[in-house]
Amino acid sequence: MKFINNQHIQGRVTEQHRDHYKVICTHGEVQAALKGSLIYDATLREALPCVGDYVNLRYNDSGPSIIEAVLPRHSKFSRADYSGHSLGHVKSNREQVVAANFDYIFIITSLNKDFNVNRIARYLTQAWQSGGQPVILLSKADLAEDVDIKIAEVMNVAPGVPVHAISSHTGFGLEALEEYLQPNKTIVFLGMSGVGKSSLVNTLMNESTMEVQAIREDDSRGRHTTTHRQLLTLASGAMVIDTPGMRELGIYDADEGLSANFAHIEALFLDCRFTDCRHETEPDCAIRAALSDGTLSTEQWEQYQALVRENKYLDNKAAFVSAKRAKFKAIAQHHKGKGNHKK
Repeated sequence: MKFINNQHIQGRVTEQHRDHYKVICTHGEVQAALKGSLIYDATLREALPCVGDYVNLRYNDSGPSIIEAVLPRHSKFSRADYSGHSLGHVKSNREQVVAANFDYIFIITSLNKDFNVNRIARYLTQAWQSGGQPVILLSKADLAEDVDIKIAEVMNVAPGVPVHAISSHTGFGLEALEEYLQPNKTIVFLGMSGVGKSSLVNTLMNESTMEVQAIREDDSRGRHTTTHRQLLTLASGAMVIDTPGMRELGIYDADEGLSANFAHIEALFLDCRFTDCRHETEPDCAIRAALSDGTLSTEQWEQYQALVRENKYLDNKAAFVSAKRAKFKAIAQHHKGKGNHKK
């Protein structure tokens, strides 16, 4: 391989295909592969490049360039990865970084049969954990008759978060997005299949950049149109990270996200008589009082409890898997040492 001056240059990851990447740099968009140590060092798997990452690149003008290091991220959206990695009989929940270095997160859901407020709250919890500003987009507004009611439902579970109803087909509501789509700003699009992410990308770019597929009529679910993550540049100078639809979003390390998304609930804990109140039968419980007078809805409280349970379960599970991995490593080193001693 011929490397120009054998020097590092910086670039940004625009596409990811398994262990192969596209990186935009001063030489344009180039193909890139990982440095060997990044591939084989298992402890670095969570820090592998993803779309939006800035990287140190060893440029090659006659073949794939080499990604040698990932630069520090100012934001990242992660989820628990249940893709089959396992240790012993325990399936691990490793971190999967979906996108990095963005300013806004567009959580997109459609105003059809697949509309689900609980799912929005789930995305929102992980979004607050990411370091970016969440924005909720209710797509396909041209197909809904009760848009204002749906907006109110979402605002109830997302206090303080901007909510916009839009239609890529008619252009309804798209002018509200201009404040986010500014030069040098990066926005990541998240949502399930069929919510209209690819249609929105096409509309914003004024061209058919992304393939669009029809949704199923019986349940309004769509197929995965986007097959890989990629970074696109709009005419405004803003950059968009488009992601494949997620069938499920595993909560990952979301303590801060839970506190941000449910700050109004956790603030009530301070008003309980007992610091270890379980909010069940204890006297002077602020949560039970709020549920009784209607200032806290039963749905929100149950939603909060469910996400807290899941987050704690995953934290404990991750610690267990980490301990087992360390134990297996110690056993392997012990046997290796005995083998060397016999020689």
